[in-house]
Amino acid sequence: MKFDMHCHTKEGSLDGKVPIAEFAARLQEMGFDGMLVSDHDSYNGYRAWKKIRDAFREKDTPWEQEDAGEKDFLVLKGVEYDTIDAGHILVIMPEGVKLKILELRGLPVLFLIEIVHRHGGILGPAHPCGEKYLSITNTRKHRNCLAVMDRFDFLEGFNACESHESNARAMEIAEEYGKPAFGGSDAHRPDCVGLGFTEFQGEITCESDLIRLVKEKGQESCVCGGEYYTHTTKSRIGRANSILVESFWFYNRVGSMLRHRKRKRELGKMYIRIK
Repeated sequence: MKFDMHCHTKEGSLDGKVPIAEFAARLQEMGFDGMLVSDHDSYNGYRAWKKIRDAFREKDTPWEQEDAGEKDFLVLKGVEYDTIDAGHILVIMPEGVKLKILELRGLPVLFLIEIVHRHGGILGPAHPCGEKYLSITNTRKHRNCLAVMDRFDFLEGFNACESHESNARAMEIAEEYGKPAFGGSDAHRPDCVGLGFTEFQGEITCESDLIRLVKEKGQESCVCGGEYYTHTTKSRIGRANSILVESFWFYNRVGSMLRHRKRKRELGKMYIRIK
């Protein structure tokens, strides 16, 4: 089954330009079986999809398919979480698990790993060898670079918006640590949709199927690849990109501070439930 495992929607990401319905329709036309919605610290894109899906179900009509012989397109719920110390982390939880804390940016990576695993999910670094502050091997706190890699369930081995060198190093790390490597477009714009892919060696009908497949088969669960997107913001603005990267650190730090009380409150609720 072929999936785009890194997708940003207009409804869920501030910099997303593609509505979830258009994203799904484009991928389906390209021969994909599904996608992982991975908006920044938000499930709003997936919530928008649920409304669309429920509307089709009321009509007893599969999404975008009039002919009974065609298969449904599968949209999986995920999030690209902004940690305070390890860049962006892709998180996939079982379909029945809802954690508000995953929409409150700024957790340290070790806390995030503990929370996700305790609730049956899987996680792994997005573009692990990419931009400063956004990627686990290029963060301010260097001790987090690879110290926790063995605790991740996968990593992103191909990202259509990264460089050849970045993806090659990511694949080396995946091989070194024996982790499955996902591929995704990281698309924010229509012309990037579907440029990255992951082919899973098993049937997936929901998030739990994906989680089980990754845990049981490990590196053998999937292969990844794709084409490179040549119109990224970095390629368009050149040296000015360094200013944008530095401003992201400030944005993430302030966002984390503003959400501190909410995170603390949600963590308290989770602790009570666990006890």
